[in-house]
Amino acid sequence: MLGRIFTVGGYTLLSRLTGFARDIMLAAILGAGPVADAFFVALRLPNHFRAIFAEGAFNAAWVPAYAHVHGERGEGAARLFADRIFTLLLASQVVLLIVAWLFMPQAMSILAPGFSEDAEQRKLAIELTRITFPYLLLITLVTLYGGMLNVMQRFASAAAASIFLNISMMMTLALAAWFPSAGHAAAWGVLISGFLQYALLAGDLARHGGLPRFAPLKLDEDVRAFFRALGPATLGSMGTQLALFADTIIATFLPAGALSALYYADRLNQLPIGVIGIAIGTVLLPEMSRRITANDHDGAMKAQRRAFDFTLLFSVPFVAAFLTVPDAIMRALFARGAFSKADAAAAGATLAAYAIGLIPFVLIRSAVATFYARKDTATPVRASLTGIAVNVALKVALMGSLAQIGLALATAVGVWTNLLLVLFFAVRRGFLVLDRAWLFSLAKFLLTGIILAAAFWLIARFGGPSFGWMHFRDELTLLLLAVGGTIVYGLAILALFGRRWLVSLVRG
Repeated sequence: MLGRIFTVGGYTLLSRLTGFARDIMLAAILGAGPVADAFFVALRLPNHFRAIFAEGAFNAAWVPAYAHVHGERGEGAARLFADRIFTLLLASQVVLLIVAWLFMPQAMSILAPGFSEDAEQRKLAIELTRITFPYLLLITLVTLYGGMLNVMQRFASAAAASIFLNISMMMTLALAAWFPSAGHAAAWGVLISGFLQYALLAGDLARHGGLPRFAPLKLDEDVRAFFRALGPATLGSMGTQLALFADTIIATFLPAGALSALYYADRLNQLPIGVIGIAIGTVLLPEMSRRITANDHDGAMKAQRRAFDFTLLFSVPFVAAFLTVPDAIMRALFARGAFSKADAAAAGATLAAYAIGLIPFVLIRSAVATFYARKDTATPVRASLTGIAVNVALKVALMGSLAQIGLALATAVGVWTNLLLVLFFAVRRGFLVLDRAWLFSLAKFLLTGIILAAAFWLIARFGGPSFGWMHFRDELTLLLLAVGGTIVYGLAILALFGRRWLVSLVRG
């Protein structure tokens, strides 16, 4: 389990790093003018649908359903089930693609009403979105194939696929002179990456399990159960996307710089969420689904508890750093050129607010796995929608006095609400037992985080000024924080948990 977590997390980290390089190229070549705005709208539309239907709702319903059929009735029944879902999925995506192509002007009026005042920009946005939209069809098939591979305990290709998006866009941007505009180059890069990701996953699945084929459409019990799980999951994914969209809308009413502070803070906050939270949750869901199908409920609970421990072990350093030295991090990474130290301070304060909710952000994927593995997607949706309601209400209440920091705080409170409700429902239904040993472990993690936070503060307070005369003092301070924090954290973990705990955690 740990090896698979490192596989997914490692490829996710590589994806984040190549994504950062891609963003540098986008900023340098597209700038922030009307072409860039048109491209980002063209990227947003298929990405919103992808987040709702592909990587969000579909994956939550598909992996447990496929694992259940595979475990209970064997490979033949699972193959037939996959064939039927593939046929329905491809047919629905083709219909959606045709409708999108035909009614793209009307969709653009809803998605980007401000473009109506600039006919050329609106025309460009429609043209670029028609290029990028087929990416949704390809990435949905990638999600289907990735779920099947995950059930087979193969995680590498699905985790690495998103790297192709960044590499493909960088290649087409490097050849932007050969396209009508840089926006066209970036849009074609998105579409080409869809074919590359499809080829990677299809090739892996063809070698190890066989690609799904067209099958007669039949709504048997397995297919109906899948759609019963898909409906609530889709509702939950839509709610999350609406909350993210609310951030953008509200931030446009705030003073200049608020959107930038949110963007840079969120970029850093998403690093542990993707590399730790999503990676561990991706590995945990098929593991729990397989155990529950085999009626090994104790084993499923044990796997989830290990996932919680892994998540906290890797996440505590990020929480301690983001809460105590966010300014130092922002200055070292971004405070150059047009991005001033004042901008870094604003982004740092926003990052600290996000960090209050970082633990539930990284834990939520593993927490809901106990419901998804049992094909119950409705219960997590109730918790999610409650958290989103709290989130949006607090955004409106706090935006006036705290600006973008209030938006980040509202997000943190909302995700805490979501996680606590999920844990409450899991404990009440007997899916999770919060015994004394685990609560004692949580107290140790809290104490470890406090020790590390104090070390970060002391290093920044007394170690950072020693580099005051150097040109790269902020970068050197960040390096000192990383090295010193690693040593302190390692010693604190060994002192509070002991070597035996670490060995048992790794070996299971």
